[in-house]
Amino acid sequence: MSLQIHNLCKHYGSVPVFANVSLNVAPGEFVAIVGESGVGKSTLLNCMAGLDQWDSGTVHLGGVDLDALDDDQRAVLRRQAVGFVFQAFHVLPHLDVTQNVALPLLLLGTPDNARVQAMLEAVGLEGLGARLPQQLSGGQLQRVAIARALVHRPALLLADEPTGNLDPTTAAKVMQALVEQTRQHGTSLVLVTHSQAATLHADRVLHLQADGIQSM
Repeated sequence: MSLQIHNLCKHYGSVPVFANVSLNVAPGEFVAIVGESGVGKSTLLNCMAGLDQWDSGTVHLGGVDLDALDDDQRAVLRRQAVGFVFQAFHVLPHLDVTQNVALPLLLLGTPDNARVQAMLEAVGLEGLGARLPQQLSGGQLQRVAIARALVHRPALLLADEPTGNLDPTTAAKVMQALVEQTRQHGTSLVLVTHSQAATLHADRVLHLQADGIQSM
């Protein structure tokens, strides 16, 4: 799915977060965004999916102007076309691994246990479907989050510091699973990170600053 952002500006009250951000992400492209803490990387990611509102500029997702959609319409678009992976995992503690991964398909009304099991195997979690999150390591939890984000085959995956809580060896395995699965399904991937190792897989690396974004 293509993503086009043009002259995006965002403030919190009178405090500017970022300004004049323009970028295009082609279908199937992997773009990594880096920048100093507090420059608004996570906020920009949220704007890409219409989770956060911006002050000026435009965001087009798959040719759809997000500013023209109401909250319900944005939610439907996200449910159908967008996946999220966060640093904090956000795995539901009362659901087992299989149930967590199956959730996006249930929300779409298209349950598919075979697809869920195939996704668990693809990210190296075969045989762990009945475990609860508290029985998993950090790396396993992040792979649950990746499987959940990709099981409905979204056109765009947004990843916010997905290896930030992991040791280098585990982080490398998680990034490998993330890249392999997005490449296999032609999913566009936008990753925000502080990790130089994570950016090595990207097609492009962009540096976000308060006054815009530029290639590295």
